[in-house]
Amino acid sequence: MKLKKAAIGMAMAALFAAPAYADSFVNGGFESGNTSGWTVGSSGDRSSILNPAMSPATFLPGGTGYNTNAPHSAIIASGTVDPNIGAALGTTVYSGNSSYRVEDTTFGGYASAISQTVSNYTEANIFFAWKAVLENGGHDQDESALMMLTLHDDTTNTTVISRIYNAGAGGGGVDTRFSTLGDFFYTADWQIEQLAIDSALSGHTFTLSVLAADCNPTGHTGYVYLDGFGSVTPPTSDVPEPTSLALMGIGLAGLMASRRRKQV
Repeated sequence: MKLKKAAIGMAMAALFAAPAYADSFVNGGFESGNTSGWTVGSSGDRSSILNPAMSPATFLPGGTGYNTNAPHSAIIASGTVDPNIGAALGTTVYSGNSSYRVEDTTFGGYASAISQTVSNYTEANIFFAWKAVLENGGHDQDESALMMLTLHDDTTNTTVISRIYNAGAGGGGVDTRFSTLGDFFYTADWQIEQLAIDSALSGHTFTLSVLAADCNPTGHTGYVYLDGFGSVTPPTSDVPEPTSLALMGIGLAGLMASRRRKQV
Protein backbone atom coordinates (compact mmCIF):
# COMPACT_ATOMS: atom_id res chain seq x y z
CA MET A 1 0.00 0.00 0.00
CA LYS A 2 2.81 2.38 0.88
CA LEU A 3 4.48 1.62 -2.45
CA LYS A 4 1.24 2.39 -4.31
CA LYS A 5 0.84 5.68 -2.47
CA ALA A 6 4.45 6.59 -3.23
CA ALA A 7 3.98 5.78 -6.92
CA ILE A 8 0.82 7.88 -7.09
CA GLY A 9 2.59 10.72 -5.33
CA MET A 10 5.50 10.60 -7.76
CA ALA A 11 3.12 10.57 -10.74
CA MET A 12 1.24 13.59 -9.39
CA ALA A 13 4.49 15.43 -8.79
CA ALA A 14 5.64 14.70 -12.34
CA LEU A 15 2.31 15.92 -13.68
CA PHE A 16 2.52 19.26 -11.90
CA ALA A 17 6.20 19.62 -12.73
CA ALA A 18 5.56 19.08 -16.46
CA PRO A 19 6.25 22.08 -18.70
CA ALA A 20 3.40 24.46 -19.46
CA TYR A 21 1.26 23.76 -22.50
CA ALA A 22 2.99 25.05 -25.62
CA ASP A 23 0.95 27.49 -27.67
CA SER A 24 0.42 27.01 -31.38
CA PHE A 25 -0.82 29.23 -34.18
CA VAL A 26 -4.58 29.77 -34.23
CA ASN A 27 -6.49 29.31 -37.49
CA GLY A 28 -3.23 29.23 -39.41
CA GLY A 29 -4.94 28.05 -42.57
CA PHE A 30 -7.91 30.41 -42.13
CA GLU A 31 -10.10 27.31 -42.38
CA SER A 32 -12.67 28.68 -39.94
CA GLY A 33 -13.55 31.26 -42.61
CA ASN A 34 -12.42 34.20 -40.49
CA THR A 35 -9.30 35.71 -38.92
CA SER A 36 -9.73 34.32 -35.40
CA GLY A 37 -6.39 34.29 -33.60
CA TRP A 38 -4.93 37.07 -35.76
CA THR A 39 -4.50 40.80 -35.24
CA VAL A 40 -5.81 42.54 -38.34
CA GLY A 41 -5.29 46.15 -39.35
CA SER A 42 -7.89 48.10 -41.28
CA SER A 43 -6.61 49.54 -44.54
CA GLY A 44 -4.61 52.74 -43.97
CA ASP A 45 -3.46 55.55 -46.25
CA ARG A 46 0.18 55.13 -47.27
CA SER A 47 0.33 57.97 -49.79
CA SER A 48 2.51 60.08 -47.48
CA ILE A 49 4.83 57.21 -46.42
CA LEU A 50 7.83 56.10 -48.46
CA ASN A 51 8.85 52.44 -48.46
CA PRO A 52 11.88 52.78 -46.13
CA ALA A 53 9.49 53.99 -43.40
CA MET A 54 6.90 51.26 -43.95
CA SER A 55 6.35 48.42 -41.48
CA PRO A 56 3.46 46.09 -40.55
CA ALA A 57 3.27 47.68 -37.09
CA THR A 58 2.41 51.04 -38.68
CA PHE A 59 -0.88 49.63 -40.01
CA LEU A 60 -1.84 47.36 -37.13
CA PRO A 61 -3.94 48.59 -34.17
CA GLY A 62 -1.94 51.22 -32.28
CA GLY A 63 0.17 52.14 -35.31
CA THR A 64 0.24 55.63 -36.77
CA GLY A 65 -1.19 54.44 -40.09
CA TYR A 66 -4.04 52.43 -38.57
CA ASN A 67 -7.57 53.71 -39.03
CA THR A 68 -11.12 52.44 -38.82
CA ASN A 69 -11.82 52.33 -42.55
CA ALA A 70 -13.43 49.22 -43.96
CA PRO A 71 -10.67 46.62 -44.42
CA HIS A 72 -9.39 45.92 -47.92
CA SER A 73 -8.17 42.43 -46.97
CA ALA A 74 -10.36 39.32 -47.13
CA ILE A 75 -10.67 35.57 -46.68
CA ILE A 76 -10.29 33.88 -50.09
CA ALA A 77 -12.16 30.69 -51.01
CA SER A 78 -10.60 27.82 -52.90
CA GLY A 79 -11.15 28.18 -56.63
CA THR A 80 -10.84 31.98 -56.60
CA VAL A 81 -8.99 33.21 -59.70
CA ASP A 82 -6.73 36.21 -59.29
CA PRO A 83 -8.35 39.13 -61.16
CA ASN A 84 -5.07 40.64 -62.38
CA ILE A 85 -2.85 37.67 -63.20
CA GLY A 86 -5.58 35.11 -63.90
CA ALA A 87 -4.69 31.45 -64.35
CA ALA A 88 -0.98 32.28 -64.58
CA LEU A 89 -0.92 32.86 -60.82
CA GLY A 90 -2.20 29.35 -60.16
CA THR A 91 -4.10 28.57 -56.98
CA THR A 92 -4.97 31.34 -54.53
CA VAL A 93 -5.40 28.81 -51.69
CA TYR A 94 -2.36 26.75 -50.70
CA SER A 95 -4.19 24.02 -48.80
CA GLY A 96 -7.76 23.34 -47.67
CA ASN A 97 -10.62 25.66 -48.50
CA SER A 98 -9.40 29.14 -47.54
CA SER A 99 -6.49 31.56 -47.52
CA TYR A 100 -6.15 35.25 -46.67
CA ARG A 101 -5.45 38.11 -49.07
CA VAL A 102 -3.66 41.10 -47.51
CA GLU A 103 -4.85 44.36 -49.23
CA ASP A 104 -7.24 44.43 -52.19
CA THR A 105 -6.58 43.81 -55.86
CA THR A 106 -7.08 47.39 -57.11
CA PHE A 107 -4.97 50.51 -56.80
CA GLY A 108 -5.67 53.22 -54.25
CA GLY A 109 -2.60 54.13 -52.20
CA TYR A 110 -3.47 51.96 -49.20
CA ALA A 111 -1.67 49.42 -47.04
CA SER A 112 -2.93 46.53 -44.91
CA ALA A 113 -1.28 44.26 -42.35
CA ILE A 114 -1.95 41.13 -40.30
CA SER A 115 0.00 39.48 -37.48
CA GLN A 116 -0.09 36.78 -34.85
CA THR A 117 2.05 36.19 -31.77
CA VAL A 118 2.60 32.73 -30.29
CA SER A 119 4.25 32.18 -26.91
CA ASN A 120 6.19 29.21 -25.53
CA TYR A 121 6.47 27.64 -28.98
CA THR A 122 7.98 24.13 -28.73
CA GLU A 123 6.94 22.44 -31.99
CA ALA A 124 9.73 21.26 -34.27
CA ASN A 125 9.04 23.75 -37.08
CA ILE A 126 7.18 26.87 -38.13
CA PHE A 127 5.87 26.75 -41.69
CA PHE A 128 3.94 29.26 -43.77
CA ALA A 129 3.16 29.87 -47.43
CA TRP A 130 2.69 33.06 -49.46
CA LYS A 131 2.14 34.46 -52.94
CA ALA A 132 2.56 38.10 -53.95
CA VAL A 133 1.35 40.37 -56.75
CA LEU A 134 3.09 43.75 -57.11
CA GLU A 135 2.23 46.19 -59.89
CA ASN A 136 5.14 48.08 -61.44
CA GLY A 137 4.09 51.59 -62.38
CA GLY A 138 7.54 52.88 -63.24
CA HIS A 139 8.09 54.29 -59.75
CA ASP A 140 11.38 54.03 -57.93
CA GLN A 141 11.81 51.56 -55.09
CA ASP A 142 10.86 54.08 -52.41
CA GLU A 143 7.41 54.73 -53.92
CA SER A 144 6.40 51.42 -55.53
CA ALA A 145 3.98 48.71 -54.46
CA LEU A 146 5.46 46.73 -51.58
CA MET A 147 5.25 43.54 -49.53
CA MET A 148 6.92 42.87 -46.17
CA LEU A 149 6.82 39.54 -44.36
CA THR A 150 8.71 38.93 -41.12
CA LEU A 151 8.98 36.21 -38.52
CA HIS A 152 10.36 37.84 -35.38
CA ASP A 153 11.78 36.10 -32.33
CA ASP A 154 10.41 38.35 -29.59
CA THR A 155 12.39 36.53 -26.90
CA THR A 156 15.75 37.54 -28.38
CA ASN A 157 14.45 40.56 -30.35
CA THR A 158 15.78 39.21 -33.64
CA THR A 159 14.16 38.79 -37.05
CA VAL A 160 14.61 35.18 -38.15
CA ILE A 161 12.83 35.36 -41.54
CA SER A 162 12.41 38.51 -43.63
CA ARG A 163 10.94 38.88 -47.13
CA ILE A 164 10.76 42.43 -48.47
CA TYR A 165 9.98 43.03 -52.15
CA ASN A 166 8.88 46.03 -54.16
CA ALA A 167 7.82 46.69 -57.74
CA GLY A 168 10.33 49.44 -58.43
CA ALA A 169 11.25 50.22 -62.03
CA GLY A 170 13.83 47.87 -63.51
CA GLY A 171 12.90 44.90 -61.33
CA GLY A 172 15.61 45.52 -58.75
CA GLY A 173 13.14 45.08 -55.90
CA VAL A 174 12.27 41.44 -56.66
CA ASP A 175 14.24 38.22 -57.14
CA THR A 176 13.97 34.96 -59.08
CA ARG A 177 10.86 33.96 -57.14
CA PHE A 178 8.94 36.43 -59.30
CA SER A 179 7.64 36.23 -62.86
CA THR A 180 6.32 39.15 -64.91
CA LEU A 181 3.07 39.75 -66.76
CA GLY A 182 2.69 43.20 -68.29
CA ASP A 183 3.23 45.65 -65.45
CA PHE A 184 3.02 43.00 -62.73
CA PHE A 185 5.62 41.08 -60.76
CA TYR A 186 4.10 37.92 -59.24
CA THR A 187 5.03 34.58 -57.68
CA ALA A 188 3.44 31.79 -59.72
CA ASP A 189 4.42 29.17 -57.12
CA TRP A 190 3.56 29.19 -53.45
CA GLN A 191 6.63 30.27 -51.50
CA ILE A 192 7.08 27.91 -48.54
CA GLU A 193 9.01 29.28 -45.58
CA GLN A 194 10.33 27.14 -42.74
CA LEU A 195 12.01 27.83 -39.42
CA ALA A 196 13.41 24.80 -37.61
CA ILE A 197 12.95 25.14 -33.86
CA ASP A 198 16.08 23.77 -32.22
CA SER A 199 16.98 23.78 -28.54
CA ALA A 200 18.14 27.40 -28.78
CA LEU A 201 14.71 28.53 -30.04
CA SER A 202 12.35 26.17 -28.24
CA GLY A 203 9.97 27.92 -25.86
CA HIS A 204 10.45 31.34 -27.42
CA THR A 205 7.75 33.84 -28.39
CA PHE A 206 7.38 34.47 -32.12
CA THR A 207 5.41 37.05 -34.10
CA LEU A 208 4.46 36.62 -37.74
CA SER A 209 3.65 39.90 -39.55
CA VAL A 210 2.70 40.63 -43.15
CA LEU A 211 2.21 43.98 -44.90
CA ALA A 212 0.99 44.62 -48.44
CA ALA A 213 0.84 48.11 -49.91
CA ASP A 214 -0.19 49.92 -53.09
CA CYS A 215 2.28 52.39 -54.57
CA ASN A 216 2.87 55.69 -52.82
CA PRO A 217 1.46 57.85 -55.69
CA THR A 218 -1.74 55.69 -55.34
CA GLY A 219 -2.02 54.39 -58.91
CA HIS A 220 -0.78 50.78 -58.65
CA THR A 221 -1.68 47.80 -56.52
CA GLY A 222 0.17 45.36 -54.27
CA TYR A 223 -1.23 42.38 -52.32
CA VAL A 224 -0.20 39.08 -50.73
CA TYR A 225 -1.97 35.73 -50.31
CA LEU A 226 -1.20 33.89 -47.03
CA ASP A 227 -1.88 30.33 -45.96
CA GLY A 228 -0.55 27.33 -44.07
CA PHE A 229 0.84 28.89 -40.88
CA GLY A 230 1.62 26.14 -38.40
CA SER A 231 4.00 23.44 -37.23
CA VAL A 232 3.70 21.06 -40.21
CA THR A 233 3.63 21.52 -43.95
CA PRO A 234 0.05 20.88 -45.10
CA PRO A 235 -0.56 19.07 -48.38
CA THR A 236 -0.76 21.48 -51.28
CA SER A 237 -3.98 22.20 -53.12
CA ASP A 238 -2.39 20.71 -56.26
CA VAL A 239 -2.69 17.19 -54.81
CA PRO A 240 -5.37 15.31 -56.83
CA GLU A 241 -8.79 15.11 -55.17
CA PRO A 242 -10.11 11.64 -54.18
CA THR A 243 -12.29 11.46 -57.31
CA SER A 244 -9.28 12.17 -59.52
CA LEU A 245 -7.23 9.55 -57.71
CA ALA A 246 -10.01 6.98 -58.20
CA LEU A 247 -10.15 7.72 -61.93
CA MET A 248 -6.37 7.38 -62.15
CA GLY A 249 -6.63 4.00 -60.40
CA ILE A 250 -9.28 2.79 -62.83
CA GLY A 251 -7.13 3.89 -65.76
CA LEU A 252 -4.05 2.10 -64.43
CA ALA A 253 -6.06 -1.07 -63.78
CA GLY A 254 -7.36 -1.02 -67.35
CA LEU A 255 -3.85 -0.53 -68.73
CA MET A 256 -2.51 -3.48 -66.75
CA ALA A 257 -5.40 -5.69 -67.89
CA SER A 258 -4.72 -4.75 -71.50
CA ARG A 259 -1.05 -5.65 -71.15
CA ARG A 260 -1.93 -9.05 -69.64
CA ARG A 261 -4.27 -9.83 -72.56
CA LYS A 262 -1.50 -9.02 -75.07
CA GLN A 263 0.91 -11.35 -73.28
CA VAL A 264 -1.51 -14.32 -73.39
